[in-house]
Amino acid sequence: MDLFTRETIKEPLAFRMAPRTLEEYVGQEHILGEGKLLRRAVEADGITSIILYGPPGTGKTALARVIAAKTKAYFEWLNAATAGLDDLRKVIQAARARKAKGVSTILFLDEIHRFNKLQQDALLPDVEEGNIILIAATVENPFFYVNSALLSRSQVFELRPLSQDDLVKILRLAIDDKERGLGNMRIEAEENALSHIARMSDGDARKALSSLEIAALTTRPVEDGTITITVAIAEESIQKKAIVYDKKGDQHYDTISAFIKSMRGSDPDAVVYYLAKMLYAGEDPRFVARRIVICASEDVGEADPMALVVATSALRAVEFIGMPEARIPLAQAAIYIAKAPKSNACYRAIEAAMEDIKNEATLEVPDHLKDTHYPGANKLGHGEGYKYPHDFGGYVEQDYLAKKKKYYNP
Repeated sequence: MDLFTRETIKEPLAFRMAPRTLEEYVGQEHILGEGKLLRRAVEADGITSIILYGPPGTGKTALARVIAAKTKAYFEWLNAATAGLDDLRKVIQAARARKAKGVSTILFLDEIHRFNKLQQDALLPDVEEGNIILIAATVENPFFYVNSALLSRSQVFELRPLSQDDLVKILRLAIDDKERGLGNMRIEAEENALSHIARMSDGDARKALSSLEIAALTTRPVEDGTITITVAIAEESIQKKAIVYDKKGDQHYDTISAFIKSMRGSDPDAVVYYLAKMLYAGEDPRFVARRIVICASEDVGEADPMALVVATSALRAVEFIGMPEARIPLAQAAIYIAKAPKSNACYRAIEAAMEDIKNEATLEVPDHLKDTHYPGANKLGHGEGYKYPHDFGGYVEQDYLAKKKKYYNP
């Protein structure tokens, strides 16, 4: 028989292992957990127009398949990368005819961000009239790429990158499943190997399953037919080496500690090295960005106020663009802080004030600083004797605390 006959060709493992029911669906508990709105809507076959937004491999199309299997409505599929207005009009025309016969139509539109404004506008009347129920999927933020009118007629659900535990669970299911997965291949996978694949997949189930499939199909079995997937094989299959870095263990805390101390110690080269190590190991870039923001205030402070501006801008950039490009603004912010002059005066000031609040009697607000906007405040002596600094050229001597304190020492 020809090696490439139809019988020998299988769909990719990631396609075969797509969940068929909500019970098989792994992850996204924040929108699909028990009692959550989207789960209730799917279970009740009461889906209204929704937009599924999230990175690749997080289960947008898989969720659409689950809905397709559950619903009594007619299900249509279009991909905005290949479909045009004519395709859309044909689907809508058929949906109107079905509606006249009492049958609803759900249109799953993948990659809706690829539709231009005119194409998105063409959906509006039929979404509003209920001729179609739209389920749109996109890897881009819909609040930037989808028309506001369409957004207002849809509910937006964000799918998050799958956790490492979720991905390991998916890999285990694929290894054990004899019907759709690799259960007939007698695979033994080291736990560290699966963890490595999961970690390097960056929350992408498709990438994880594809790497597992490569590992299984390219590893020579031993005499009894067992295929053993080791860390070395996992590294080859996903094309990233494993480094010693446990996001919940010593390596996590030691590396972030070294990163922060290198910024504080003004060594940009060490900073970039530890940053690269964390990102390569799959550390959450938002976690790194938050540490940079803290360092900008704690260790630079008023010595260079722009450090905080750069750091918070990097945090926003990370949330907006994601990895792998987010490594660049992270590096820029970390290097800026490493090179900046240092002062922990703001940190010491707030720490000292917090200690006083905790341990000493609370100081009363002086009468001349108290609120005077309500009737009768003047009868209590509130605001009496207050000197408005702008009447004195911007600065005037007066007491702002009931007791002299010195917290800020530049």
